[in-house]
Amino acid sequence: MLRQMLITVAAFVATAAAAPPPLPPGTPAFASLKGDPVAGKLAFSVCAMCHSVVAGQDRMGPSLHGIVGRPSASAPGFHYSPANAGLGVTWTAPLLYQYLLAPQVFVPGTRMGYAGMKDAQKRADVIAYLASKPAS
Repeated sequence: MLRQMLITVAAFVATAAAAPPPLPPGTPAFASLKGDPVAGKLAFSVCAMCHSVVAGQDRMGPSLHGIVGRPSASAPGFHYSPANAGLGVTWTAPLLYQYLLAPQVFVPGTRMGYAGMKDAQKRADVIAYLASKPAS
């Protein structure tokens, strides 16, 4: 199953297709979940070690302020890995939902060392929190 997901993700990245790769069997669809930004702020604490939600405030990772709806690898002044720089997607909520499940599977070669957030509801909550920090 993981091998097939890697192949699917690699094909997605190579073609920059509009449709994201499929979720693993048994994973709830993003649309079936209602994210809670208050719970998301708490769940974001594991992300906050490397990311900020303040515009222009990069840490080890880029600022995630305005990430929902932003093109990948577009935080000004942040040096992205070649894998992330070449991704060529716009970070929609459903795409972030899949990315946060397993970043290294979604973007092979990423420098992001985070293994992923397995809890679907927590991912939806984090995305709701990030969406509450829109670009100006």
